[in-house]
Amino acid sequence: MEMNSSISGTQNLQEQTEKYIEDISEWSWSELLNALKRCQDLFLSPPIVIEKCLDSLVGRLNLAVEANSCPSTSSPDSSALRFSCDTKSTESLKTGFSNGLWWFEELLVFTPDLVKMLVQFILERNFDEGVIGRFLIYYQKSKSSNATREEKRKIVEVVVEMLYVLEHSSVSCKSLFSILRVALGLNIDKYIRNKLEKMIGARLDQGSLDNLLLPSPSGMNYLYDVNLVLRFIKAFLLEKMNRTSPMPLKRVARLMDLYMAEVAPDPCLKPSKFLALAKALPDYARSSHDDMYRAIDMYIEVHTEMSEEEKVKMCCALDYEKLSAETCINLSENIRFPSTSSIQALISEELKLKTLLQTANSSTSITSLPCKLDGKLDFPEENEKLKAHIQGIQWRVMELEHVCKKLQTQMTKVMKSKVTNHSQLKSLPWLCS
Repeated sequence: MEMNSSISGTQNLQEQTEKYIEDISEWSWSELLNALKRCQDLFLSPPIVIEKCLDSLVGRLNLAVEANSCPSTSSPDSSALRFSCDTKSTESLKTGFSNGLWWFEELLVFTPDLVKMLVQFILERNFDEGVIGRFLIYYQKSKSSNATREEKRKIVEVVVEMLYVLEHSSVSCKSLFSILRVALGLNIDKYIRNKLEKMIGARLDQGSLDNLLLPSPSGMNYLYDVNLVLRFIKAFLLEKMNRTSPMPLKRVARLMDLYMAEVAPDPCLKPSKFLALAKALPDYARSSHDDMYRAIDMYIEVHTEMSEEEKVKMCCALDYEKLSAETCINLSENIRFPSTSSIQALISEELKLKTLLQTANSSTSITSLPCKLDGKLDFPEENEKLKAHIQGIQWRVMELEHVCKKLQTQMTKVMKSKVTNHSQLKSLPWLCS
């Protein structure tokens, strides 16, 4: 293929090839596939041949996808498609044409490098990126089934690289986690792995607890790869800057609470790593810290060797104002937690109750005013509703006063029972500042 026209009596082989592919539009589907397969087997194939074959192939795939949305043109006999009449392709058309994705299996003959070129050509045609994403996932799963370790690594790297350039919605979080589990054992290129982690992080709100329970790297004694999850969160927060809805962040916060509860019993997980999980998301991501408290409580219960200083640091992740009254009382009675946390929880709850009492009293004063309009009109039905509302507020005030007294009693007990630790508390640094 590298002969030139200076050789007399013979036509340059490249010129023959170019003349041959002038009629490429008349080739059957199988002829096109065979030509591309031979090109990938010949390392010195002229680029123009591969490009023209790929261009023709992509044009036909585009017609196939468009035909899928127009049933009247999706007949296997459609001359516009010019597919092969070989047994395999004809059967593919008969059994799989209805979904427009019959070609997934037929392109499995391509090497990863040729698939990469194919996808690049497809993207230039404004192809449906959702279809491209599904094809790449299918290619990775199917092609890897009988591949060697090195071949699997190459397949994963190419697929990840191509998925990375697609739209966010073109591939699911579940599919990316599936690829990641394969990639973890293949030592793929670090640059490619970073791309995969960024894609997963950007979709973390779609993930599940099972997705996150990835084993720790070889040689590590802790159970789960906490560092990897922290990288996911970092990628998610970077992507979050482009979001306006708070719901994805709320879902990730819920997911992290579940994850913390799952990893808390791991005796080999260091306090610094668990604290990093607790502080990974901004405070406004959670409306309640009850689940985080339970996860921290479980961690402290298992890790009995924790020092008082480490416990205080751990409790700094809690927002006591976001703890329910029940949780605050539970914390104040929890001997595993440091004294400072118990007192802080009680003080926080007492302040909340005082605010509620003031609000309730204010509402009672306002709603007790007579309901009149120019001193003439009366609304019996509205008055009855108003009375019921006032009675409800008064009942709530009584409840709050009862809880407040209970908290004051509890705080007195805590102060008395832990007075012996007063000197130790003084010596502790202000770790939450």
